[in-house]
Amino acid sequence: MFDNLKQKGFQVLTLHHAEAILTHDMQSAVDELESVLLNIAIPVEELIRGGGGEGQLTQRMRKELSETYGWKKHNFEIKKIVDGKEKESRSHEIDHVKVYPKGTFALEIEWNNKDPFYDRDLENFKRLHAEGVISIGAIITRGKSLHASMREIVEQYAEDQGIDAVDKLPAFNRPTLRQIKLYEQAAESKGSFAKGWAHAFVSDKFGEATTHWKKLEDRVNRGVGNPCPLLLIGIPKDVVIR
Repeated sequence: MFDNLKQKGFQVLTLHHAEAILTHDMQSAVDELESVLLNIAIPVEELIRGGGGEGQLTQRMRKELSETYGWKKHNFEIKKIVDGKEKESRSHEIDHVKVYPKGTFALEIEWNNKDPFYDRDLENFKRLHAEGVISIGAIITRGKSLHASMREIVEQYAEDQGIDAVDKLPAFNRPTLRQIKLYEQAAESKGSFAKGWAHAFVSDKFGEATTHWKKLEDRVNRGVGNPCPLLLIGIPKDVVIR
């Protein structure tokens, strides 16, 4: 299962009979996900681009999943009716949903969000599975190797580009006054601008409180989302183009 991804360094974890469901009922879903993920690449400039909003990698994956394979955004609405009267109504929006002949697959991409979004995703999957609406839930996120290598990647970029001061940062990454102060303090502490900038920038943008593999793994180990069948995929460092 997902051998091609694993050979490329992706982390793959299946829980609560998800592997059996995928193998016997949704093999085409496996093929589609592999097709999308095996072709992803992240130019290092994307990692250091300033500003908020959804990352370009996420946008590219969303577009291919939706336009090529039909994984569409869907809002599940569940109503409780008693004697013809609506007593309760709940909605659960999932970014990517696809209905297969033997079940429904729900997928979320959490590239660089605040880590409580994992709780939202997993609880949504749990409720939808309990209602018999989905067969499996999946999350694609930043893998362990990529998260651990962020500072090294950014530092190497700074050295390659000769970035040794704030005013030499690329035009697509203009820091705020708060960030400038952080970078200068870190540069003094670390002994070079490249090291200081990498340390402060990554802490600020890709810190421990963001969505990455360890945070997701911690939650499923505590039983969050249980007993919904789950597929978790971590994107490795090797997808970064330097």
